[in-house]
Amino acid sequence: MQTTTEQPRARAVFSTNDFALMKEVLGEMISKTSIDDERLTRMSALYHRLGRLG
Repeated sequence: MQTTTEQPRARAVFSTNDFALMKEVLGEMISKTSIDDERLTRMSALYHRLGRLG
């Protein structure tokens, strides 16, 4: 039997459906929350990045 030192392949943590759900929840938060501009900017950027993934 041969042993190998290769690392096992990484598994995905989130599914495509998870990304869609996170985007939906984040969109609701953005539309219903009054938060400071910096945080809203970061949340909006995350929302758009999730859209590209899911």
